[in-house]
Amino acid sequence: MGLTLAEKILKAHLVEGKFKKGEQIAIRMDQTLTQDATGTMAYIEYVAMGVPRVKTEKSVAYIDHNTLQSGFENADDHRFIGSVAKKHGISFSRPGNGICHQVHLERFGAPGKTLIGSDSHTPTGGGLGMIAIGAGGLDVAVAMGGGAYYITYPKIIKVELKGKLSKWVSAKDVILEVLRRLSVKGGVGYIVEYTGEGVKTLSVPERATITNMGAELGATTSIFPSDERTLEFLKAQGREDVYIPLSADPDAVYDKELTIDLSALEPLAACPHSPDNVKPVRELAGMKIDQCCIGSCTNSSFVDMMKVAYILDGKTVNPSVSLAIAPGSKQVLSMISQNGALTKMIDAGARILESACGPCIGMGQSPNSKGISLRTFNRNFEGRSGTRDAGVYLVSPETAAASALTGVMTDPRTLGDMPLFELPEKFVVNDNMIEPPAPESEMDSVEILRGPNIAGYPETSPLNDSLSVPCSLKVGDNITTDHIMPAGAKILPLRSNIPEISKHCFTVCDETFPERAKKLGASVVVGGENYGQGSSREHAALAPLYLGIKAVIVKSFARIHKANLINAGILPLTFKNPDDYDKIAQGDTVEFNNLRETVKNGGDIIVKVNGKEITLDLDISERDREIMLAGGLLDYTREALGK
Repeated sequence: MGLTLAEKILKAHLVEGKFKKGEQIAIRMDQTLTQDATGTMAYIEYVAMGVPRVKTEKSVAYIDHNTLQSGFENADDHRFIGSVAKKHGISFSRPGNGICHQVHLERFGAPGKTLIGSDSHTPTGGGLGMIAIGAGGLDVAVAMGGGAYYITYPKIIKVELKGKLSKWVSAKDVILEVLRRLSVKGGVGYIVEYTGEGVKTLSVPERATITNMGAELGATTSIFPSDERTLEFLKAQGREDVYIPLSADPDAVYDKELTIDLSALEPLAACPHSPDNVKPVRELAGMKIDQCCIGSCTNSSFVDMMKVAYILDGKTVNPSVSLAIAPGSKQVLSMISQNGALTKMIDAGARILESACGPCIGMGQSPNSKGISLRTFNRNFEGRSGTRDAGVYLVSPETAAASALTGVMTDPRTLGDMPLFELPEKFVVNDNMIEPPAPESEMDSVEILRGPNIAGYPETSPLNDSLSVPCSLKVGDNITTDHIMPAGAKILPLRSNIPEISKHCFTVCDETFPERAKKLGASVVVGGENYGQGSSREHAALAPLYLGIKAVIVKSFARIHKANLINAGILPLTFKNPDDYDKIAQGDTVEFNNLRETVKNGGDIIVKVNGKEITLDLDISERDREIMLAGGLLDYTREALGK
């Protein structure tokens, strides 16, 4: 029986565990990436481990999230990250160089390699044939220190692509169709692997758009083969030396299969407030809009920008619409500046933003109250844009540009003939904004620069044997990390200061939660299905840790958030009987007994609520149990290094 492409790469990097589905395996990580919203904490954790030099083939620290510098906090974090990078062997991509996933695809990604990043959209690298996985910052810190990354050996979904995209239909529409079919939790526990003749019709940036939004499926990662189109992209970047051909075996066996006829697709839009609430653009045509934002790690490549410039050329943005465009990297910005495409955008009335994440994370460009915003981004969770009552639709660059001109949702197929948009034979390469680390011989002379906003890791302790704690909050299904730990221009600068950022924890759901949890000292949170979907931000676990949350009891978890809770030493528990969710109310006391023995040896965890017993499941690996007993991954790693 043959292997899938994902299995081939995982097997080549296996360092521990049985290569059997459902078993926990440890894989060696070749590369790491961080960004500044999660990176500061990741480097605080890395430094705390005491490993003097990173042990990966390549580690890169990117500044792309917290670039709105309205106070000293973000600038101090950037300075801190730059100094840690210089000292410990990490390349440093300076502010203005671009979005981490776009730049990494251009300059560092390589077929067959493994990559772990402290950002949930790290699977963008799967467009190059990598196993690229998003994780919490502590997992990335451990990988930089030479530790393996532990995952449950995933199942594999085969998505066979047939045919070729019609005019004005794009890669964004492909992944929106996958989301429409599978939902935001349909990929949990899976790797999504793309195959078929239709793959060859897609360039690497198009493939990267699709793997990027695989994160919205809840998938571990997504991957495309490495073929002649991969070589074409790497040659244009001057990096053909890293190319290797990679594909699944002809007799590979998959756990689930899906077929998409590219020629049958049409322009799609994800409607508020979920990436899987997908409808055809033609059904929404004529809806008045207020804003269009083009960019993000999903749709800010050179070809994306060229399509937008073509649509805007010689025209003017509708007076009722604000159009903002953010090229994904300095490379893209330089090239559209040199070839005149940028001028076409400016002349049309577009507002040009820096090459950064920007509006995608609520870092500026929030729409007006009750505004309708079309965005080429990957998430449209309620309030994520910075405007609580805005309606955000996820669309392709073609749909966004066409709609910006008309002032209403517009099917781009009304634009008529479409010219051929192709990758350049050679990209403009200038890596002057990527600072190399200091030589190992000079690292001791490098000072780590800490600003006053940079606090330490929250206090941890070994797992208690018994607990009697109240339920401080009860929430419903599909709670995202934006609910738990919001982003945005006001909150993101606090990412290196857990005591301060914890004051915003769960305020989207209940403004009184932080103060209540702090007063209680210790408590539990109860939730529904797919709890913790969205970002990899470990702050959604660290802030609850600081506020005294000892356990989270839900119907089901999203993968990365569950791992982050384990890393923080917070028990991730699920109801054996989902109906028991109704038996716990906010304010009820939950009693745990004999916890340490049960966690150590396995078995159901029985809790008492209002005199009644509720059975909970702690579905974690043997290693995770040891992490829980130690009080979290940082304590566990320190103990391991000490031994």
